[in-house]
Amino acid sequence: MEQQESVLKKQFKEADVTRLRNLIQGKHGEKSTIGVGYNKEYIHHAEGDIWEEDGRTWTIINSIKQNITKLDLAKQQLHLPLFCPSCSSLMKHRYDKQFFIQFNRCFNCQINYEAKLKLDGNWLEKEKEIHNSDIDNTIKDFEIYMDEIINSSNESFITEAGDIEKWDGSSIKKMQENKEEALKYLKDLRK
Repeated sequence: MEQQESVLKKQFKEADVTRLRNLIQGKHGEKSTIGVGYNKEYIHHAEGDIWEEDGRTWTIINSIKQNITKLDLAKQQLHLPLFCPSCSSLMKHRYDKQFFIQFNRCFNCQINYEAKLKLDGNWLEKEKEIHNSDIDNTIKDFEIYMDEIINSSNESFITEAGDIEKWDGSSIKKMQENKEEALKYLKDLRK
């Protein structure tokens, strides 16, 4: 009997009483105590917002807070979806990744696309367009490479054997002539 009296004589804290009142009234999420301390200011961000915080750029995509990095574009281009954007079939063929990166569709869609071009008689034009774009890209890359070499400030270079070669103006002129000759050859390869 003494044990029952000790339970009844127990003192309840005000927070306990408030919590019980909230539970009885159906206010399950209500606070029963007041906390004291540092609270960071909350700023609500909606879907698609872009903001900077702690030296990083952030956004919300599909209700998930994500960090924006310099490599996001590369990741996006190399990301292989589960389903083909053209035919909505599962991308499980061993060549699907390669064809998706190059043509933005699965292997079967690309085969069907090329077959349709051949049936319509447009395949030779498409092949010519692809060939010429490859040549144009090669010409661009070659011009950039040669301009970097010709315009470099170093007048001496170290060979594979470890010898130092000094280049004068005549060798730069020769390189310019070779560049023009190579560009003419590459342009002649166009169809």
